[in-house]
Amino acid sequence: MARYGIAMHPDSPSYADAHDAESRRYATGRQFELRRGDALAVVTELAAGLRLFSRSGIQLTESYSDDEIPPGATGITLAPWANRIEGGVWYLNGKKQQLDITEVSRGNASHGLLRNASYCLMEESEFSITLEATIFPQHGYPFLVRHQVRYELDESLALRVAQTLVNDSHSAAPFVLGAHPYLRLGDTPLEELVLTVPAATRLLADEKLIPRNAEPVGIDFDLREGRQVSGLKIDVAYTDLEFDGGTARHVLSASDGRTVSLEQDENCSYVHVFVSETFPGREKAVAIEPMTGPANAFNSGDGLRWLAPGESFMMNWGITASL
Repeated sequence: MARYGIAMHPDSPSYADAHDAESRRYATGRQFELRRGDALAVVTELAAGLRLFSRSGIQLTESYSDDEIPPGATGITLAPWANRIEGGVWYLNGKKQQLDITEVSRGNASHGLLRNASYCLMEESEFSITLEATIFPQHGYPFLVRHQVRYELDESLALRVAQTLVNDSHSAAPFVLGAHPYLRLGDTPLEELVLTVPAATRLLADEKLIPRNAEPVGIDFDLREGRQVSGLKIDVAYTDLEFDGGTARHVLSASDGRTVSLEQDENCSYVHVFVSETFPGREKAVAIEPMTGPANAFNSGDGLRWLAPGESFMMNWGITASL
């Protein structure tokens, strides 16, 4: 399997050692490349992130340069929680747990404990790769768990991602898993695309983006019939998703019929949709984030799961395109 940065020419030599001079060129560490047919995926050592997915040279996710860390958390995977924990505080058997504040502007603990972590290569084949990182017991999260992320290009040239959490602790561990991809359709301006999200309920959040209530989507936030992105300014979590054959599909579509879709399985009963106006080099960017639970689940209990000692849990999501 070739491993090199997306900025290098395809004929450039690959490198096999994560510690050589070439690998140190990249702010996100070692680069793992998967190719199948006209599909290309680039995965990073940092945060087991998706740096690029493309088909026939058409970019289907937002990306970034070699010397950048993922802007707006683009492509990273999230464990042992997704989104935010209010004030970084939650309670375990009545005892206060204090996590580091990593979203200083809002005073929250954001995007889990592996955003800045290096993942190790566990398995690789011609069309797939599995990376793993360990979360060691620490203040605010006194559990020993492993997060495994498997990327595969399947026969249909779709990108399939499986995230698995394994509990190596002696007690049950709470968790929410998620991912943070941004979708696009090549160079088509995002404002011209239509976004469809089959969700009936939205979460109402406060100024710190912590959910306080839930309600039917209503006219302003209903994306079930599709809404043009130019008219959207949202940073909203949705639930009560419509699953067709066990899969919920969120679609960006162009007027010529081309589409790119984020798919998630029934273990992911939430999705967060963020239309950013600050993504570098883009007028707008759309993050579609599959999650097993919403922000602040460690306090609300919504979508929160507990993993027994020795057990594992898997969520599946993926990206498909019709071009």
